[in-house]
Amino acid sequence: MDEAPENKRVKGTGAKFAYDTIRYEILALTLAPGALLDETSLAERFVMSRSPVREALIKLAGEGLVVTLANRSTIVAPIDVTSFPKYVEALDIAQRMNTRLAAQLRTEADLKAIARRQKQFETAVRSGGHLAMSEANKLFHMAIAEAGKNPYLTSFYARLLDQGRRMLHLHFQYLERGQDGILLTDEHAQMYEAIYARDIDRADALAHAHTRQFSANFMAYLQENHSAAMPLGGPKLA
Repeated sequence: MDEAPENKRVKGTGAKFAYDTIRYEILALTLAPGALLDETSLAERFVMSRSPVREALIKLAGEGLVVTLANRSTIVAPIDVTSFPKYVEALDIAQRMNTRLAAQLRTEADLKAIARRQKQFETAVRSGGHLAMSEANKLFHMAIAEAGKNPYLTSFYARLLDQGRRMLHLHFQYLERGQDGILLTDEHAQMYEAIYARDIDRADALAHAHTRQFSANFMAYLQENHSAAMPLGGPKLA
């Protein structure tokens, strides 16, 4: 999984250190959605000037992880539940297309890479920890995307996974609590088998079902934990 940056840095790498640290804490939900990011406080914490912190925040804003308000203060971007149906729609299209292409174009080297990532995911499920599960899940799906040989779709998919990483973390936290992670290892294994067999239609159907499963579990998490505080709404699942 993504590792928290060590508390040391090479001279001249202040902006990268600040970026890596803040990004990790946002994705890990250590910094809660809506939390204020004060440049002065962060500069003091990282023992650096405000300039590299500002540079890091600008980069994070470009990734949609932080938001600059009208009063020029910066906060961790809220998780916009109301846009979740549109997010799932885009994720589903990217996931299905990449998986279809992987089934069509995969090489033996691709199969080995996908299998290796699947074993890493199984290890994360057994050892527990939703952050490790989330990161291993991303690496598995990116191995599939890379097997599809379309760098544009791969890049789009990676950005979607990063943009939804906090929702995915909550999803895996929910699965970890319910001990349903084994279900995902089965789904991953079935996707691998379809790609191995070059069964394009089955790979497509499994990718679609995988997205629906994520959507259903995330909505269940919200209803269980935030039904009184967050607006709910999601894609209708057939």
